[in-house]
Amino acid sequence: MTEKRTTTTILHVEDNPDSRLLVRRVLEAEDYRVIEAGEALVGIEIAKTQRPDLILMDICLPGMDGLEATTRLREIEGFESIPILAVTAYVLKDDREKALQAGCSGYIKKPIDVDRLPAEIASFLQQ
Repeated sequence: MTEKRTTTTILHVEDNPDSRLLVRRVLEAEDYRVIEAGEALVGIEIAKTQRPDLILMDICLPGMDGLEATTRLREIEGFESIPILAVTAYVLKDDREKALQAGCSGYIKKPIDVDRLPAEIASFLQQ
């Protein structure tokens, strides 16, 4: 098990309930506190009130996409240094560059590799 604070909170913004469930189970098994949102605007509001330590942001969301949500979060005081990881099946170089330009700290490919996810999360939390 990776070393971390047991109070580390991760916000997962994802419109697919099965994906949210999978990620929540994997991360809660590692003693992370996981909060969820099914759309970008709800995720932004939750982020403002809960102040997570890390945000997993799906890029393809209904309404506002994850890139726009990330840009909006980065404009909020205190969110400049919170890791926001783009989560998407789109893995072309251009897609990665767009995510980084929007303010994402990194990139996690879908389908999520549940064996690697805890280590990836821990890595971004230590930066």
